[in-house]
Amino acid sequence: MWSEEPAFKSYIFYSSILGIKIVIMAILTARVRYRKKVFANEEDADKTKGIVKLDDPDVERVRRAHLNDLENIPAFWILGAFYLATGPPSEWATLLFRVYTASRVIHTIVYAIKPLPQPARGFAYDIPNFIMLYMGVKIISHFKNAL
Repeated sequence: MWSEEPAFKSYIFYSSILGIKIVIMAILTARVRYRKKVFANEEDADKTKGIVKLDDPDVERVRRAHLNDLENIPAFWILGAFYLATGPPSEWATLLFRVYTASRVIHTIVYAIKPLPQPARGFAYDIPNFIMLYMGVKIISHFKNAL
């Protein structure tokens, strides 16, 4: 059964980590807002005796990292699932999924948690994008006869 395949199990495992990561980013944004008492809505500011401010640099940095996840991780879920349909070697697929996930976590760390100068964030962004491009090309080349 396909659900017992090692590559599929790996895809589910790393996809789950990425899903949890997206949820954690929302929590991290809230944490920074509460720590700085900077909110986007008046009712939240009133409750904590904070202020309404839509351009706090620390909050916006975390929000941009979260948005970056929301722009990239769903594409990985789609491409990763389609990539599995090409029948890749399990070890190779697992390595791609593992490196993608690790790079996305590192991207968050060097962007939102402990900002580092470039090229740290660039590498952490480029590596997973190259993985998605690789999987996309493999998918297209595998299914090109479907036209």
